[in-house]
Amino acid sequence: MMKTFGISVAVTAMALAAPAYAQDREERARMAFAELVEGRTAGEATNCITTFQTNRLRVEEHVGLVYERGDTIWVARTTNPRSLDQWDVPVIERYGSQLCTHDVTRTIDRSSGMFSGVLFLDDFVPYTLDEGEG
Repeated sequence: MMKTFGISVAVTAMALAAPAYAQDREERARMAFAELVEGRTAGEATNCITTFQTNRLRVEEHVGLVYERGDTIWVARTTNPRSLDQWDVPVIERYGSQLCTHDVTRTIDRSSGMFSGVLFLDDFVPYTLDEGEG
């Protein structure tokens, strides 16, 4: 009886800790994104961008995809940001020369190489450095 009670308490404690851990990760991700766009002004959103070097495309945890070009970063938020974390690597099937929100975007886990999800992206929003920043 005591053993069962002990296991029950342990399982309950883990279940209660998991949401707190997830909230902490989401809060850290929000703070990291705020720092990323600090000193920048958001521009008009677009559904496609020209990407010259795809090695500048990265995952921003709990946000979406980020592409850096010069003084501008382009951010495409995902419709389900909680499913996107630092271990995800985007794999994109392009249908043209530009990177677009309608391109099929999957993710694989960086450590295992296994499929980890599908990304549905909102429009790309440019964030440009404000005058005097940089």
